[in-house]
Amino acid sequence: MATEARQQAQVEKLTLLVAENKSGYFGVHLTKPGLSKPYQAKVWRVDKNVYLGTFATAEQAALCVARTPEGQAAAAERAAVLTSEEARQQAQAEKLTLLVADNKAGYFGVTLNKPGKAKPYYQARVWRGGKDVSLGHFATAEEAALCVARTPEGRAVAAKRAAVLTSEEAWQQAQAEKLTLLLAENKTGYFGVRLSRPGQPKPYQAQVRRGGRMVYLGMFATAEEAALCVARTPEGRAAAARAAAAEVQGVHPAAAPSGASLKEEGTVPPMPPGAFVKGEAVVPPMPPDAFVKLEVVVKEEEASTDGRPKRRRTK
Repeated sequence: MATEARQQAQVEKLTLLVAENKSGYFGVHLTKPGLSKPYQAKVWRVDKNVYLGTFATAEQAALCVARTPEGQAAAAERAAVLTSEEARQQAQAEKLTLLVADNKAGYFGVTLNKPGKAKPYYQARVWRGGKDVSLGHFATAEEAALCVARTPEGRAVAAKRAAVLTSEEAWQQAQAEKLTLLLAENKTGYFGVRLSRPGQPKPYQAQVRRGGRMVYLGMFATAEEAALCVARTPEGRAAAARAAAAEVQGVHPAAAPSGASLKEEGTVPPMPPGAFVKGEAVVPPMPPDAFVKLEVVVKEEEASTDGRPKRRRTK
């Protein structure tokens, strides 16, 4: 009878939904073991359990459930499950970002429930109106992340992250705006920038001294992005002007223009690789197969036959 129920489901194009329970099927419960009809079929309808009958096999009860609107809706929902790769492709098609995060699921707004179980599931959540809102449960972390990415909250976070400049982009932006990323002798290497939250997504803090006190400008992902923020301030522009004037006067400046290197007066310029210093001059490097030939100078005295002074010959 179990085989007949499966065949009938195929004929009717229905799905006998499996589940992690004693019967092995969604909506089916083993309530009377040992009796002729031990399996009971039930569905949740309008906020209550609805009894559908008892059956001799679990497959017969599952077929009864599959014929209901609730069973068909559950089957459609499972069929719509996206694999990890399909979720990534869908995100690209919709121009969305699956936001990564440092958590067990690996994605922002996604939590892993029942880890280590046969069927763990991922829950999508966002913070909305001052409370945590559940968006549903999903088979893969990527599908849950896609659900989060489609929300206004997910889009806002993605836009905020996209606004982060890489180190190279910050340098290029400074050049485009004709600004100076002021160098400094500190852990970050930049004036007005300090490393305050190591290990965090935005560890660099930008600050300037204004009106006799330190003014906080924000947190940034890279030191260069924070330095760019400082460079845009009146204090940053003034410091850059002082540094440029000091460099013109030959004083070792506190900082150099973007991309420039500091050169103190009296500093020997860099020599080619392999060169060495001889006296005041720099001898260029020799080819790898070159060798040194020493010339020996011998001074001989020749006797004069006519009584004139001896002369010297040099070889």
